[in-house]
Amino acid sequence: MDLTGGKGLVLVFTGDGKGKTTAALGLALRAWGHGMRVLVLQFVKGAWETGELKAAAQLDGLEIRPLGAGFVHLENPVARRSASEDPAPLDRHRETAAEALSAARSALVAGEYEVVILDEIFCALGLGLLAVEDLLALISPKPAVHLVLTGRGAPPEIMARADLVTEMREIKHPYRVGIGAQKGVEF
Repeated sequence: MDLTGGKGLVLVFTGDGKGKTTAALGLALRAWGHGMRVLVLQFVKGAWETGELKAAAQLDGLEIRPLGAGFVHLENPVARRSASEDPAPLDRHRETAAEALSAARSALVAGEYEVVILDEIFCALGLGLLAVEDLLALISPKPAVHLVLTGRGAPPEIMARADLVTEMREIKHPYRVGIGAQKGVEF
């Protein structure tokens, strides 16, 4: 069942402010409410229990897959305790990002979903885990599903290709005054 009318849109939620994933999840819920099947592939987030995972588990037709290896911590190689410490974690992040991109490719051609969300894909690009060319190849030709891309630092080439671009801008955030992540708000 094609609820997109064959005109899948490419939507970008980017910027330095909070709300990119939240906007994408709001769109996912709206689409699900219209009977659309939705897949969310999370490129950085690992198997951390979040509110959206708990909610999606109760909503048949809205699937969230955290495919990342967790948040990326780039270390200064000089700061390693010993020369024998393995720098492999970044390699593992590259592997999981490549696997997530492959899952996205499969989802776009399988015809099982009307909406596919690639959460934090721009973070994966910005960290060098994936190449812009890989993402451009994924969205060209334009998919027949709605494709939502989130994360800071959307490349100009992707924004030019998108049908909608929204930039979230931070004006004020509780983290700046020492208030940590809040259940139900950040996770």
